[in-house]
Order: sequence, then structure tokens, then C-alpha cells
Amino acid sequence: MSSALNKKTVEDIEVSGKRVLVRCDFNVKMENGVITSDKRIVASLPTIKYLIEKGAKVILCSHLGRPKGEYNPEFSMAPVAECLSKYLGQEVKLAKDVVGDSAHELASSLKDGEVMLLENVRFEPGETKNDPELSKKFASLADVYVNDAFGSAHRAHSSTAGVADYLPSAVGYLIQKEIKFIGGALENPVRPLVAILGGAKVSDKIGVITNLLDKCDTVIIGGGMAYTFFAAQGYSIGTSLLDSENIENAKAMMAKAKEKGVNFLLPVDNVIADKYDENAQYMTIYSDSIPDGWMGLDIGPVTSELYAKSIKNAGTVIWNGPMGVSEWEHFANGTISVAKGIADSHAISIIGGGDSAAAVKKLGFADKMSHISTGGGASLEYLEGKELPGIACIDDK
Repeated sequence: MSSALNKKTVEDIEVSGKRVLVRCDFNVKMENGVITSDKRIVASLPTIKYLIEKGAKVILCSHLGRPKGEYNPEFSMAPVAECLSKYLGQEVKLAKDVVGDSAHELASSLKDGEVMLLENVRFEPGETKNDPELSKKFASLADVYVNDAFGSAHRAHSSTAGVADYLPSAVGYLIQKEIKFIGGALENPVRPLVAILGGAKVSDKIGVITNLLDKCDTVIIGGGMAYTFFAAQGYSIGTSLLDSENIENAKAMMAKAKEKGVNFLLPVDNVIADKYDENAQYMTIYSDSIPDGWMGLDIGPVTSELYAKSIKNAGTVIWNGPMGVSEWEHFANGTISVAKGIADSHAISIIGGGDSAAAVKKLGFADKMSHISTGGGASLEYLEGKELPGIACIDDK
């Protein structure tokens, strides 16, 4: 398996005068046809601007929502084309179709440095099936393929992977950054390497924890999944979240950590509540004494301090998943203290997408982090050691 760190980037290929098909992640949040967050569009600009400067003929494509393989005006890329036009200071022409007459006419009339956008790739029923015929049609529009949609890199679709079978290919700056940070942390980390894993279910993170136990010096567990580890140790956990099918897996992971000499940290105290409610009665209690009828909703202050110490001395920190119900004030302190600990450390810090990224941004620590991943599902699969089809398909250097 070739290393993701060894893939061609947009700077390794000749693009001037060529038609370059770029798969972006323009799956933006919309309300009533209006874009409510254009972060993903902004994230794609460095690659697009580089191609414009080099005189490429730029053909952009992306999915938006789940239109189920047929044209649906609600999922049209028109608002994205308009937003891109503003950012790029030039008109971004929108094709009326994905790989039909309109797309071909626009692509063949593009001048160097001009930009167009295909209609929503998921209007084509073959897109999510990675249909080779559709992949060939995408390839017929261009001379070169660039994938810059990390958020979709774990999907083997026609526009994210299939098209690379028929064109010379490279990754854009966004994927390059993800590979540099996540790939670098997994393959050649600055040590100690500390992984902090939270979130609700053990089942979501088994693969990640198992893979990281081979690479990390310390693994820190928080969030709802901690209670399954308590149950595995024979503690009573009251009405806390329990992933009962994974108690044996939890035991196996703790045993593997011990065998490998990995520091495996679980909460020693917890903030517990008498019901799952923002305004529930709550108190702090040690992990082995959660009373019946109460549930753990956050790590406690002793644990927060213990975790902060481990983070402080880290060379690299990977964080994925909150420490508690962080959207509720009384149960957010654990997540805040971890975010603050990472922000204050000198470690290379990598924040997985999703809730951890949202927490870091909300708390105003985003600019203190080395890298905040743009893809929740993709970053998890990458941390799990899985090959991402949208990266694996790219030409090696």
C-alpha cells in the first residue's frame, strides 16, 4: 500500500493551458436556497486560485445534499457558483448538467484562467455507484484530475475516485494539508504522541483506538464511551450510556494497552446527573461509585487536571470527540479543559472533524490548533488506518 504522503500534489503536475477537473467539497449548509456557511467554499480557494494563476482551464465539481440520482432544483449548485464568482472576482459559469451537452460546450469554450462549475454530481445516478461509464464521461471533460474534497475522500464515487482511472491525477492543497498532518502523525509523529478520544459509542471508535494503540504513547478516553470501559472493569455505571456489545472489546483494548506499555487513561471522576436533561440535578463522583439511577455526562475536575498534564508534555496530540455533553453548560467543562490544554500546549495539534472541531471553534481556540480536519468521517477512517479511496486513486510521485 503506497503511503498517502507520497501522492502527487497540484504543484507536481503541468496544468497551464490544460483543462483541470477539480473535485471540491461544496456540500455547504443551505436554508431556503441561501448558503448559511461558506467555510467549505473558502477552504477550496487556495487550489482554485493556484490553477487560475497557472493558466489552467478550471472545471469544478461537487455534490450537494442527497438528491438521489436525479435532477432536483433544490440541490442545484447555482448558489455555490454565485458565491465562488464573488470570491474569485470573475464569473464562474454553471453548466446546466453534469456530463451532458452543456458541460461539454462550456468546458470546450473555457479560456486559460477561466472557471466553470458542473451541476451537482449526485444528479447522476451512477455517481455514488462509482459507475465506470460515468467516470469516463467526467474524464472526457478534462486533461487532468485534481481531488481536493477530503470530506468525501472515504467514498469511492465516480467523481472522487473512478475518474482517476482515466486521467493523470493529483491532490489539491486541502487534501495535501490533511495528509501532511494526519498522515504525518500516524507515520512519523513528534513524540510523545497523545490521542484523546471521546464521543458516545465505543463501536464508532474501536478501529481508531485499536490502530492508535500501535502508534501512541498515551490514549485518553472520555465522553459517553468511557462508561463501557468502566463496565468492563466491573464498576456499576447507573443509567450511563453502555455499549454492551463492546464490553469484551473494551477489555481487549485495555489489555493491549498494558501489553504494549501504552498509558491508557480513563476518567477517575465524573459529573453525573439524575436524568438526561440540561437542567438536571448534578454532582461529581468517583468513577467506581456511580449510584443507581444516575448517569455520567462529563469527566470530573480531577480527571480534567490529569488529562491536561498528559497533554502538556505531548509532542503531537490527536483529538476526536467531546468529553461530555458539551452543548450543555453544566457538562461542558471537561471538553473546555481539554481544548484549553491543547491550545496551551506546544504540541502539533490535530483536531478531527465534527464535534471536536465545533467545540474548538466555539471556544475561540481554532487559531491555536495546528490543524482542524475538514472531514469528520474521512478523518476517522484515516485515523483507523484505512485506505481512503479518494486518496489511494491518486498518482504517486
